[in-house]
Amino acid sequence: MASGFRKLLSEGIYYPNCQVCASSFTASGLATLVTGAYPQLHGIVADRWYDRKAIPHTVMEARANLLEASTLADEAARTEDGRVDCRVYCVGLNEAQTTLLAGQSGAQVFWMDVTGQFTTRGHAPEWLAKNKLPSPENFHDAKWFALGAGKGVPPLRTLTFDEQKPEDFAALYRSSPFAQDAEFEFLRTLLNEERLGLGSTTDFVFVSLGSMELLGYETGSDSPLMGQMVLQLDRQIQFTLEALGSLPKGGYNLVFAAAHGAPPEPPPARRAALTIGGESLARSINKSLSDWLEKTGGKNTYVEKYVYPFLYLKPDAVRRQNVGLRGARKLVGELALRQPGVAGYYTADGDCSHSGDWQRRFENSFHDVRSGDVMLSYEMGAVEEFSVGRGVSYGSLYNYDTTVPLILYGAQFGKKLIERTIELIDVAPTIARAAGISLPSSATGRTLEDAFAEA
Repeated sequence: MASGFRKLLSEGIYYPNCQVCASSFTASGLATLVTGAYPQLHGIVADRWYDRKAIPHTVMEARANLLEASTLADEAARTEDGRVDCRVYCVGLNEAQTTLLAGQSGAQVFWMDVTGQFTTRGHAPEWLAKNKLPSPENFHDAKWFALGAGKGVPPLRTLTFDEQKPEDFAALYRSSPFAQDAEFEFLRTLLNEERLGLGSTTDFVFVSLGSMELLGYETGSDSPLMGQMVLQLDRQIQFTLEALGSLPKGGYNLVFAAAHGAPPEPPPARRAALTIGGESLARSINKSLSDWLEKTGGKNTYVEKYVYPFLYLKPDAVRRQNVGLRGARKLVGELALRQPGVAGYYTADGDCSHSGDWQRRFENSFHDVRSGDVMLSYEMGAVEEFSVGRGVSYGSLYNYDTTVPLILYGAQFGKKLIERTIELIDVAPTIARAAGISLPSSATGRTLEDAFAEA
């Protein structure tokens, strides 16, 4: 049998030029996938942002109840007469991110708890307690070898366990192929136990594969570990296709996409130059703004908070200087461009350092309330500062973060490579068409008509 990706690519529809025309955080990308809209409309502007409506003001983590648009799961679960026409399941490593896939639908959501076992909210099916995955304890000091490595070849990584720092092992495990394998094993168990695709209902399963995202944060896109993770993913896709092969002919469709890409880790010689500390950047911008507004060496605070990539001003402090808020926002953007590593800005009033497609990416990323006053873009290759002096950050507007794969495989779809440029917002309308459900409320993407098999 052909390997997983090879089978999907040769027997399905492949769009290599799928673009996220907005900032590319994990939470915002997942929300875009299931709503068919960008953050401007669905409201999940990043993995976290500053909430000035909360008392006291606080940093807010993305979660389902903050969505401002319906999801595919919401539409699949919506019935007029109370009949169960669709069953919906969501699987992931992280509870908050996985619930984004479910929206407000009440879908059965499963995620990996601190013990490494999958848990759920609400009523748990009987089979969940009976089908235990191998405990992460079994992987204490486990060695991660390259696929096909011969005897005597050293491991790529050892999942070192220290009783004094169990959280370090947990991070290693979740960003390893062992956790990725566990997620696929759980998926196949779910398919079998719930007899998905064998009843009279339409069944949806949304899966967020979190291990590669976590590894990417640590190593960037080009590390040998990431290459090996892709090979392990290929195997798991193959195993899952084999499991799906037991369904009646034409009994399923599979859509494979991504929330974002990833940048390479900055080379050691340029690490310091390409690493930007958010707090120090905010202080520098505040000093420049204060000096400008007060003329005689300012000492006031005008920047309330910076949560990459959004900067939040203190409007009352700005107004006391008899400066309009729009003018202050644009001034902040221009002052930010003078800071090392900053390459662009967009304000809540629509003023932008760029035009054309780049401005559209800013606009799609910007929510009138949650994005604050000014959104910044860093230089190509620059990353947010990590305390350990390594790793990368997602969320940029550059193609390495915003170009994602899209593969559609199954009886309803054709078999060809389609190289025209499409957008991630096109995925939800296409799935809605295939499943015969309504469009999510704020979807702005287009149905990919050329993906469907010819009659």
